[in-house]
Amino acid sequence: MLIGKAALDKLKSSTVMVVGLGGVGSYAVEALARSGVGRLIAVDSDKVSVSNLNRQLIADTSTVGMPKTEAVRKRVSLIAPECKVETIETFVTKDNAKELPISECDYIVDAIDTVSAKLALAKLSHDLSLPMISSMGTGNKLEPTMLKVADIYKTSVCPLARVMRREAKALGIKKLKVVYSEEEPKRANEALADPESGKPIPASIAFVPGAAGLIIASEVIKDIIKGANG
Repeated sequence: MLIGKAALDKLKSSTVMVVGLGGVGSYAVEALARSGVGRLIAVDSDKVSVSNLNRQLIADTSTVGMPKTEAVRKRVSLIAPECKVETIETFVTKDNAKELPISECDYIVDAIDTVSAKLALAKLSHDLSLPMISSMGTGNKLEPTMLKVADIYKTSVCPLARVMRREAKALGIKKLKVVYSEEEPKRANEALADPESGKPIPASIAFVPGAAGLIIASEVIKDIIKGANG
């Protein structure tokens, strides 16, 4: 009723790849399925953990220990069984990003954390002239209303966006749509460090990553159906 049959037909024939199925990606992939996207490629290497229960849509007591790709496939099959879900269980890096079936996609969603891998995806999508939207930092944030959509070169405040701006320019990436927050990061009340890197682990909450994921899905849907109804 809202977008029309021509737009729904276009969504049904579209392929969207979601890279990263965490707090942002899990909400994005489900909203895409609920909106009628016909083929989804879900990419992640992680398994659902207890620490994911506070913010990831695919995380519940029945999925803890399950690969996130499988949790997504099962959840989408219960919501939109006609949606074809293909899964790739891999940790995306700058070296293996080119092995993803990006050329088969109509849109790329980047919901991963690693800067080098985010840049590799952005460069690939840029060189192939494929639309992509990238999530900036949602950790240490409490205000979902401060999330915005912009080109990477028009962002401010977000520390991750600052790094992405600099590195994207160096790679010759002319534009990149992102979702970012202008909220100053909060200081965690109880700081935890990654046991391998020793770097502080960003704190997170239920509603900011989820809101970012839904905003991302809305941008993908609107871009795909643009002009579908004449």
